[in-house]
Amino acid sequence: MGDFIQFIAEVVNTLHDLFQAIVAAQGWSFTDKDLHFWLIGLLGIVCFFVVQVLFRWISQWSVTVLSLIYTLTVLLVIVFAIEIQQKITGRGHMEFDDAIVGLYGFFAFFAVYLAVRLLWRGGRLLYRRYGRK
Repeated sequence: MGDFIQFIAEVVNTLHDLFQAIVAAQGWSFTDKDLHFWLIGLLGIVCFFVVQVLFRWISQWSVTVLSLIYTLTVLLVIVFAIEIQQKITGRGHMEFDDAIVGLYGFFAFFAVYLAVRLLWRGGRLLYRRYGRK
């Protein structure tokens, strides 16, 4: 897990340096806060428009899928926050596998939820079709 975070940090630092070099080559003088304002602002608004189009399309199919995507996003943040907290405090071992197993737990419970939901809907369908006679 530590290696993964170091890799991500190296990618972010490389992109940061590249962006600063591009800005400097244009003759612009931005502070680090200015760079963050523009980069995160632009990245965020592009991401928003992509998500807006995607979620509108998905919502026509199923709101459950949107709930699943949102839940997975929140769980990813929580799982990595826990792993980083373990590294900082020294309580527990910071391992990528811990994060993955935690997410597997959610998928297992979600599969049970889907099975119960499918059985319920199937039972209602069968009752409506054959039970009223």
